[in-house]
Amino acid sequence: MDIARTAKKTVFTLVIAAFILALMVTGCAQTNAESDAGAYKESAVMVEEAPAMEAEEGDFRQSEDMAYDDEAQYSDTAVTADRKVIKTAYMELEIEKGEFEKVLFDITRLAERNNGFLSHTQSYSDAEGNFTSGNITIRIPHDQYNPALETLKEMGTVKSISISGQDVTQEYTDLQSRLRNLEAQEEILLELMEQSKDVSDSIEVQRELSNVTEQIEVIKGRMQYLDNMVSFSTIDIYLFEPRPISDDPGWGFLDALRRGLRGAVSVFNGILVFVIAGSPVFVFIIIILVVVWLIIRSRRRRRAKK
Repeated sequence: MDIARTAKKTVFTLVIAAFILALMVTGCAQTNAESDAGAYKESAVMVEEAPAMEAEEGDFRQSEDMAYDDEAQYSDTAVTADRKVIKTAYMELEIEKGEFEKVLFDITRLAERNNGFLSHTQSYSDAEGNFTSGNITIRIPHDQYNPALETLKEMGTVKSISISGQDVTQEYTDLQSRLRNLEAQEEILLELMEQSKDVSDSIEVQRELSNVTEQIEVIKGRMQYLDNMVSFSTIDIYLFEPRPISDDPGWGFLDALRRGLRGAVSVFNGILVFVIAGSPVFVFIIIILVVVWLIIRSRRRRRAKK
């Protein structure tokens, strides 16, 4: 009986131990599965987030590059638009014989047609009294400068051309800064002028205010001059007709006589000019000689009397 009870207890204990062991194995397997699933989900989330972050980073870089390009383009455009350059040109133009006055009128009309104007002109005539050469200066708006040069080249044969540009951007910027500072000083001095009650203080403020106002007017005048020179480019043209080929003077008697008379007249004119120009000196020398002669004469008379 004791052996049977002991065997039953042993079997019962083994069954319970096997059941507990089975439960433990099942729980561990489930826990591992859940942990693997969680790890897989986490890795999937990380994989999904990584492309999203890369995409966002790429978009940010692209937007940053676009912003940089826009900023660079805007700055370049601003610098180009604000740059102030004074353009000038000088051209020597040979035109056909007898076309001087016509070409001169065409150049004047070219300037007026492009909203420009004639600045200066000077003409020279030949021995027969016909105008054959001269200078003309026109002012053209800066945006019509190059087209005007091309039109002028078509009016004749270009013998020489010189084009130059003077950048006055830095000077203009400095003038603007100085003008702002002086205008601020002017406002302060005006306020002090209103608040001052003493006569001496008012006089001192008025003197300083006059000095500042004068500097402001000088700077404004310089800025207006630069604006005018930048807005209208200057083109100076020298026009001339081809010079006639001189003929052989010849060896005839009349030609020789004519040249001799011209030489004699030239010599006589030179002597006459010399005499007239030196007449004051000659008169002064004659007066000195007369005085010396009178002194010598008086001495001789005194000696003769003795």
